Amino acid sequence: MLVDTSECIGCKACEVACKQWNQNEARINQEPGTYQSHPELDAQTWTVIKFIEREDANGAPQWLMQKHNCMHCTEAGCVTACPTDALHYNDYGLVTLDKQSCIGCGYCEPACPFDAVHVDKTPFNQKAQKAGKCTMCFDRISSAMQPACVKTCPTDCIKYGDRAQLIAWAHERVDQLHEMGYANANVYGEHEVGGLHELYVLLESPEVYGLPVAPQLSKRLKLWKYGVQPVGKAILGATLFGLIVNFVVARKAFKGHDGDHDHDDGGAPVPPEGAAAEADHASMHD
Repeated sequence: MLVDTSECIGCKACEVACKQWNQNEARINQEPGTYQSHPELDAQTWTVIKFIEREDANGAPQWLMQKHNCMHCTEAGCVTACPTDALHYNDYGLVTLDKQSCIGCGYCEPACPFDAVHVDKTPFNQKAQKAGKCTMCFDRISSAMQPACVKTCPTDCIKYGDRAQLIAWAHERVDQLHEMGYANANVYGEHEVGGLHELYVLLESPEVYGLPVAPQLSKRLKLWKYGVQPVGKAILGATLFGLIVNFVVARKAFKGHDGDHDHDDGGAPVPPEGAAAEADHASMHD
């Protein structure tokens, strides 16, 4: 997906389409003094149009708008941090969330450099304690349909297709913008975090939009995912295996010990032969 911010008019049609298609809860929490519908993304809000009000080089007021959602990184911090593999890559290279496997630990939140995945901690909510984020409408694109936001965009500023072709188009568009006087126009997402599946044509530098400059996957996260987690899972597996073996052996030993005792049909213990003979002799004497 590619978003040409120079063509975005801030209509928020993509926000509505995202909510409707994914049947996410409508949350009205607009802050006074801004046209932005939500202050940030959350577990039930997967797409937000950011409104940035500033002055251009000539001192004239300028609006910058950016469609913000999960970037579907090639080297995603959330996937690396997830201890249950609920966040993983699908066949399209997109970051997919399996909510049934999500335990709501929240490790994904600080691991995402774009603040695009959140755990829903709303009280009395059926979906609480589960993470939520943009899926790029995987259910639609796997059926040869466009993502809902792409389908509904009235200015065609959101484009969907082959990544290499979108990158080539983005560079051509940046050249056009340079000729139009937008000296800071640039392509964002081509190389960041291994390459994003959400690309941008920006009019200004990334930090103006609140986007991280040259984000990278933390070495600590890599150590956690590929070092600590496998060792921990191996130890846990060995421990469970040992407990199961111990249970089976103990159960067999108990059954063997119990089988050493002879019982009559009524379940009462059978006395030894000597005791039985003495009892018979006493009975005859009586």
